[in-house]
Amino acid sequence: MGEQPIFSTRAHVFHIDPNTKKNWVPTSKHAVTVSYFYDSIRNVYRIISLDGSKAIINSTVTPNMTFTKTSQKFGQWADSRANTVYGLGFSSEHHLAKFAEKFQEFKEAARLAKEKSQEKMELTSTPSQGRSAELQITLTNDHRQSPSQIASKVAAGSAYRCIAEGALSLLESAGGDIQSPLTPESINGTDDERVTPEVMQNLDPRAEPTQNVLPFTHSSTVSKHWEAELATLKGNNAKLTAALLESTANVKQWKQQLAAYQEEAERLHKRVTELECVSSQANVVHTHKTELNQTIQEFESTLKKKEEEIERLKQEIDSSRDLQAQRGSLTQKLQEVEIRNKDLEGQLSDLEQRLEKSQNEQEAFHNNLKTLLENLDGKIFELTELRDNLAKLIECS
Repeated sequence: MGEQPIFSTRAHVFHIDPNTKKNWVPTSKHAVTVSYFYDSIRNVYRIISLDGSKAIINSTVTPNMTFTKTSQKFGQWADSRANTVYGLGFSSEHHLAKFAEKFQEFKEAARLAKEKSQEKMELTSTPSQGRSAELQITLTNDHRQSPSQIASKVAAGSAYRCIAEGALSLLESAGGDIQSPLTPESINGTDDERVTPEVMQNLDPRAEPTQNVLPFTHSSTVSKHWEAELATLKGNNAKLTAALLESTANVKQWKQQLAAYQEEAERLHKRVTELECVSSQANVVHTHKTELNQTIQEFESTLKKKEEEIERLKQEIDSSRDLQAQRGSLTQKLQEVEIRNKDLEGQLSDLEQRLEKSQNEQEAFHNNLKTLLENLDGKIFELTELRDNLAKLIECS
């Protein structure tokens, strides 16, 4: 058997984002058990939570720690040793208050243990007064502890401490280390980026590939952006789906509680009517009536809170549906971008072929022109010789 916790509760566990230091990052998909343990070897109190075999909380309670309630069902504390901030989301305000009360209690116990350790160190340095002072400190701390704590320590024995040491060593080896939604940026093209075929024919052939690579690169960037946005929305959709399933189960449970409260209210109303009919016990009836009215008011207040909670859950369901619709729209846009990307790739391939063909034609034209110039030079040379010969003939005649 493993070490028994001193106090346990269930809560959703969060860690502060190490990058932003503002947003909360959930470490478990559902509520997990969070427990207080006492390490008798090191004489410290620990807060430990496991998600399967992974330790998501392994925090040692120190006298300088502070547990802060940030809302009715959420609290947090900072652990300088783990270099993080832990957050716990509870199902009710009562569970949060109980956890905070235990946190303060074990924080005070950690302070007393630290003082006791310091006093023992001082007593070690003064052996002549060691025995009497240590006996007095032990008796004082034993009086500070509750009888249930003393009994649990005696019953646990040496086996309890050995198992605790093994469990804590395992957790130490494992490591101890609701939200701003992402808003997709809108990226739109302009009419200046579109080039008509007539304009392309008038441009220099060497500039055509460069001008057409730009829309292709821009399209790839847009495609990657929408893929990242789609992946983010898929993650958010999975989280909202899990929350939706849990909320649906809670709604069914609250509906059952609502029906039970309504039956209890009807029974209490009938009881009030019966007591009002008994005239001989007027004072008792009046007292019971007051108590029952207070109970009815409490039930009505509870019902009102449950109805508000149900309304909030309905709004979350509507929000989840909107996100699913947005996901479908983004998927369609991504498909359109991919189609456009393929079209641009085809245009780029066509332009490259045209450029290669134009270069080949230009090279052939240069070769023909060079041959023509050589022939022209030969003809000019022949005409020059003919002119010289004619001039000589004229002189001779």
